[in-house]
Amino acid sequence: MEEELLGTFSNYFEPALIQEILKEGKYKEIPAGETIMDIGQYIRSMPLLLSGAIKVLREDEEGDELLLYYLEQGETCSVTMTCCMGHTKSEIKAITETDTKIVMVPVQKMEEWMAKYKGWRNYVFDSYQNRLNELLLTVDSIAFKNLDQRLMDYLNKKVEVTNDNRINNTHQEIAYDLHTSRVVVSRLLKKLEKMKKLELHRNHILVIDL
Repeated sequence: MEEELLGTFSNYFEPALIQEILKEGKYKEIPAGETIMDIGQYIRSMPLLLSGAIKVLREDEEGDELLLYYLEQGETCSVTMTCCMGHTKSEIKAITETDTKIVMVPVQKMEEWMAKYKGWRNYVFDSYQNRLNELLLTVDSIAFKNLDQRLMDYLNKKVEVTNDNRINNTHQEIAYDLHTSRVVVSRLLKKLEKMKKLELHRNHILVIDL
């Protein structure tokens, strides 16, 4: 874990903080598709992402989901931070998009490091700013973009975070993430296929040029 932690966070954190994370953090390897945080849970620790990708979703009263943003290497979830430090229940769901390696940092250490390490304070503040920007982009996308463009943005982001132009999600799973219906997603995917932007296969979508 030390080598991965140094490779990912040495530009952010002081050497002494790295050593504390090694001592206090809990290392986990999580396969793709696992729910690592659910709505209504109390959060006792915060994830630092060493590798992989995590998608963060919001859920309405009917259980329908909306993709808010992805977490990638070197990032953390500021919503999780807020729940940890406020001792409140989670209002988001987090699911591993790919095989993922994380270090879970206990909440009591997060508060201590805010006062002790400039690197940690800067990292936390940058994380809040980055997540706010991501949320604003999501709001803008829903408010101002048609579903065609939202779907293309979604597929492009999926390719970016997985580093793979083969997308294994079903049409229904994509519909859940975009908070729309499977029928609409299937129709738009067919339209994109006719435009030679992707290929639809039985068990996957191959992105060609979006």
